[in-house]
Amino acid sequence: MKYPVMEHFYTVQGEGAYTGFAAYFIRLAGCDVGCVWCDVKESWHTDGYPQHTAAEMLEWVRNSGADRVVITGGEPAMYDLNSICELFNHEGIFVHIETSAAHLIRGKFHWITISPKKFKSPLKSEMPKANELKIIVFNKSDFEWAEKWAESCDANCRKYLQPEWEKREEMTPLIVEYVKKNPHWHVSLQTHKYMGIP
Repeated sequence: MKYPVMEHFYTVQGEGAYTGFAAYFIRLAGCDVGCVWCDVKESWHTDGYPQHTAAEMLEWVRNSGADRVVITGGEPAMYDLNSICELFNHEGIFVHIETSAAHLIRGKFHWITISPKKFKSPLKSEMPKANELKIIVFNKSDFEWAEKWAESCDANCRKYLQPEWEKREEMTPLIVEYVKKNPHWHVSLQTHKYMGIP
């Protein structure tokens, strides 16, 4: 099976539970969620992007020396990712997916980050799979919306509130105060943007 790859690169994870960990990112093209504030709208379509097999992706990762892979998008759950997971798991590589869970999550992952979006709601069946719930806070109403989806997650799921980048100055103080009052939540920042890395 081949997958449309918009870009791939070795960097440092900038968000969530694994902030600061070196990871090889593979961004699959194609998304039907359509967030208005998406910072990679060029990933929404698959036209013009090369198709690659899991074996080719493994070669990229081997050559980089990475032991951790993040499959992102676009919306990677649009695809059956079993072949990628099986190959990478066999090689002892940690496989992490970042998804809105608007589609079934297919593949055996070591870590699943679900970031629900209002533009296309996640499947309720997928929410208990989340190791990490990441809510992008764009306005004040997103706190109530975050709690709604937190109720659908497993008790061990780590919960993060992250300001939308363009509204970070306005939303970060609100997030800090919310987390102080609701310590089951944690603050996530896009530290890679502060560091100027992909």
